[in-house]
Amino acid sequence: MMTDLPLDQVRTLLAVVDEGTFDAAAAALYVTPSAVSQRVKALEQRTGRVLLLRTKPVRPTESGEIIVRFARQLARLERDTRSELGMSGEGEPTRVTVAVNADSLATWFLPALARVPREPQICFELHREDETRTAELLREGLVMAAVTSSSEAVTGCFVRSLGTMRYQAAASPDFVSRHLGDGPLHENLARAPVMTFDRSDDLQDAFVRGLRRGAKGAGPVRLAVPTSEGFVEAVAAGFGWGMVPDVQSGPLLRSGRLVSLAPERPLDVPLYWQQWKLDSPALAAVADAVAATAAETLRT
Repeated sequence: MMTDLPLDQVRTLLAVVDEGTFDAAAAALYVTPSAVSQRVKALEQRTGRVLLLRTKPVRPTESGEIIVRFARQLARLERDTRSELGMSGEGEPTRVTVAVNADSLATWFLPALARVPREPQICFELHREDETRTAELLREGLVMAAVTSSSEAVTGCFVRSLGTMRYQAAASPDFVSRHLGDGPLHENLARAPVMTFDRSDDLQDAFVRGLRRGAKGAGPVRLAVPTSEGFVEAVAAGFGWGMVPDVQSGPLLRSGRLVSLAPERPLDVPLYWQQWKLDSPALAAVADAVAATAAETLRT
């Protein structure tokens, strides 16, 4: 049971994961490396599970991730309690860590954070990750909340629907004339150069599979641009076609820099807010601001 876990051992495990090595954790905790090793071994014996993979840097096992998440939640509760008791250091901000996908970060998410009340002061730490993978950061205890495409709640978290982000397949007029002029669109897109965000970006492949009603995705000639703004500019510059969020594509479509390839076939990606089940005023304020902005920006 969690109540039977010695807190010094739990905090030591977290320090080892955060610092990457036993020696670095020892330095951070002002104890000897031997003491760190003994605490971790004692915690593993108490839980009956291997909690760390002794790699460089060390990595938590699946059981270790559960303890790490508990340790981070405990630290959050301690900070909130000190703040409510007036025991925080003067001017010490509350730290909130969030994982968010690049397209949300480039469009509506920062305006959402701007709506969070300025008091008490909050220090945001944002982790940019694909919406299909942000839940992993939450599961590993690296963040307190996440914008994710997963509706399945991570253990210890609750889920709130935010809406859907709509994407349009788009390309520059010159690209269309060079690569998509003749033949069926689904065949041309399977050969034409395509933009991707990174190797985990599946939107373009999913769109082509939907057109072809099969497993084959977009073409093999790919250019990866790992920023949302850069991705859109690369599509407009004619490097390849890509799936562009409506929020970003609208002005470019109206100006003629982009052409919608299949306006009748948009791709909708549902987004959800997942966060720890903690009674944290700071986290609650962020969640309310995110939900309000999403309701104004995303499709319901």
